[in-house]
Amino acid sequence: MGTLALSTNELMKQLYTAILLAFFAQIAAQSPETYVSEIDAKEIKTKLYSYSSDDFLGREAGTEGETLAVEYLRAEYQKLSIKAAKADGDYFQYVPLKVQKTPEVLITIGDESFEYFTDFVSVASGESTTLNADSYVFVGYGIQDDKYDDYTGLDVQGKIVVAVEGEPKNDAGNYIISGNSDISKWSNGRQSLSAKRNLARDLGAKAFFLLNNRLFKRYSAYYKSMAERDGESNMTLDVKSKPFYGFLAGNDLAAQLSQEKNGIYPKNISIHFKNNSESITSQNVAAIIPGRSKPDEYVIISAHLDHIGKHDGEVFNGADDDGSGTIAMLEIAQAFQAAVKNGEGPERSIVFLHVTAEEKGLLGSKYYTDYDPIFALDQTVANLNIDMIGRTDPKRKQGKRNYIYLIGSDKLSTELHNLSEAVNRKYTNVELDYTYNDENDPNRFYYRSDHYNFAKNNIPIIFYFNGTHADYHRATDTPDKIEYDLLENRTRLVFYTAWELANREKRIVVDKTFK
Repeated sequence: MGTLALSTNELMKQLYTAILLAFFAQIAAQSPETYVSEIDAKEIKTKLYSYSSDDFLGREAGTEGETLAVEYLRAEYQKLSIKAAKADGDYFQYVPLKVQKTPEVLITIGDESFEYFTDFVSVASGESTTLNADSYVFVGYGIQDDKYDDYTGLDVQGKIVVAVEGEPKNDAGNYIISGNSDISKWSNGRQSLSAKRNLARDLGAKAFFLLNNRLFKRYSAYYKSMAERDGESNMTLDVKSKPFYGFLAGNDLAAQLSQEKNGIYPKNISIHFKNNSESITSQNVAAIIPGRSKPDEYVIISAHLDHIGKHDGEVFNGADDDGSGTIAMLEIAQAFQAAVKNGEGPERSIVFLHVTAEEKGLLGSKYYTDYDPIFALDQTVANLNIDMIGRTDPKRKQGKRNYIYLIGSDKLSTELHNLSEAVNRKYTNVELDYTYNDENDPNRFYYRSDHYNFAKNNIPIIFYFNGTHADYHRATDTPDKIEYDLLENRTRLVFYTAWELANREKRIVVDKTFK
């Protein structure tokens, strides 16, 4: 009996030891460190030299170069055996775009006529039409905010609206919106144009004028050079929407629109508008690794696949912008797929979304979020957006070389921000720099990449960004200038963060709203 009992105890000990070893082996295998070596600087370099070569012709949306780019990306996911995100097995989400060639527009006020490029430019357009009105609504700065509202008591439905540049200050000389000396989006260059124009449109106006001679000169010179080169001035989504027309006015037209006579603004305004646009189709590329236990919850990793094409015979390669983010995504996908092959795929689904036409106004991501989301937005846990992570910012004089600017991590989810910080401390030790994390930062980076279209839908986001440099939007943004050790480590940071988002027990909590 005694000998048998001892043998039983020994067997139990051995069984217990085996269970512990199996448990710890499983824990070790489930660590993302097991798969992070798939993200390798040498491999990144090889892929990026290909993706940002002259062969891709600058990857401008809607061009042959972008077609080569999307075919390259599809082939890469097929090689990895990562399936298409769409149920029909197509890796491409077809994005309808409209190339806005310079329209033919004549504006008259009373007996005086005003001409395109000389007096105004179009910054929003519907179909060809003639608009006639005997008056318009002057809305001051054209601002609507909790702290200040120019539209109080005004009905602008179906009317022409006119606003002036800038924003108001209080008696102490501080801006009313910010409460200090910092300008808000209502004064910040092209962001102010978008904010005021879009507000007027959303409130039902049929046409909008912003009186801003400085901005008009900037846009007019750019649009004129584009028109002289190939006729293109802008690109928009080609989706059905209520007709709306927007204009930037120079000083002469502004003088007429500012004249008030006995409390009434000038009558007999006529806008003759001929739309010369051309419809084209571009593609987002979307692939997915389905989650094991929570397949209907999605972590979306995004980067824009396009750049700005060719100009004056030079190819604008966009190695950093955003070849770096594009190739980073492929490496992250490879790392996750290695886990899948080892039987340890993510619990939540990981979506790899390469978007088109970011350089044309975040159009690919806008189409995804606003018109045709492949996966329900309310089931989207977070968006990690990668746009320029291969270089360093020459304006950044202090701090470690191994840094990354993080934007937006705390805007919608405190939990996401804390998770991001904890993951970095545990795995990568990148210096997380929040210099541009303020929504009111004059650079407006929070609003200038594809994460914005997710954030405005109250989906928590992190934007990974190295800052601009002398080669930004230049033909000199080439792969030889990429700092591949930094690109590797930053890519690993995104992978670790995505891993934690996908595998934690509960999805992160959204405790704030977009503003």
